[in-house]
Amino acid sequence: MLVAFSTIAVLVSCNKDETSTTTPVSTEVPAVYKKVYGATSITSDGTYIYFKTKNLPDHKSPYYATTNPLYEAYNGSTFGGNEFKKNPNTIAEYNATVKIPLNPKVDASHPATPLGAIGIALNGVALFNQYAGPNNQALAGEIVSFDKYYGHPQNSGVYHYHVEPLYLTTVKSKKSGLMGFLLDGFPVYGPQEENGTTVTSSMLDAYHGHTHATVDYPNGIYHYHFTADSPYLNGNGYYGTPGTVTQ
Repeated sequence: MLVAFSTIAVLVSCNKDETSTTTPVSTEVPAVYKKVYGATSITSDGTYIYFKTKNLPDHKSPYYATTNPLYEAYNGSTFGGNEFKKNPNTIAEYNATVKIPLNPKVDASHPATPLGAIGIALNGVALFNQYAGPNNQALAGEIVSFDKYYGHPQNSGVYHYHVEPLYLTTVKSKKSGLMGFLLDGFPVYGPQEENGTTVTSSMLDAYHGHTHATVDYPNGIYHYHFTADSPYLNGNGYYGTPGTVTQ
């Protein structure tokens, strides 16, 4: 009996040791992602961050229906000093889940950014790339249709920003502040550095970003910037491996 008991004790001891070496996966959402205040929910599975959004801007726009409290007629200037010309579309709710890597890493293949949402802004609005349509159509012809906060809806009503989201850089944050994240998990910042320097495309790499410390990432991280010159937000693909946008 003593031998049998000893054998059981050893087995229990081994099982305890094996259990103690298992590291639980943390599903806590880091504080930086909670800055996406426009998301209806933000969760993590320890590998990815998930933002749920209705993709409705929290600022006034002539693209809202006239019955919406956020509707505001506009006939001033827009991005680049162009005279605003409204497109025929109207903002519609777009329920989506944006999935991005919790720990983004460089992807040597630098996948191309597609048309449609390539990221999420702090107010839950979609970020689009530098093209107006298939076959790399230049954005220049669409710029006149950006409202006073530099966004507009496409033909199915999805409101989005191709360029600096002026409401975020002037009302909710500042020109050097965090603006959101692209689908590869790397953050997007406004058109200035924290020291007030205006960022231009020539200061960035082929993917429209660079690496250094920021207030949100004091140990440094690769990040994108909005700029006033093309490609405005993204260049020749994602720096990292993108997640997904699903309805």
